Amino acid sequence: LLPLSLFNDWAPALDREQETVFLCHHGIRSAQVCAFLARQGFDKIYNLAGGIDRWSQEVDPSVPRY
Repeated sequence: LLPLSLFNDWAPALDREQETVFLCHHGIRSAQVCAFLARQGFDKIYNLAGGIDRWSQEVDPSVPRY
C-alpha cells in the first residue's frame, strides 16, 4: 500500500500496463486520483468504490473499520 499523501513520490513509478486499484477510507480521494491518472492516459486503473469502509461491511468483515 502506498499512501496518497506521498503520491508525488511514487506516481512516477506507476506502470501504465499494470492494472492498479486505488483505495482510501470512503473511496473519494482514490476516485480523484483515478480521475487524474485517467486524464494522464492511464486506462488500467480502478477505484474501490465505497473504500475500505464499504469493503469491510459488504465483502470482508475481518477488515477493521476505522
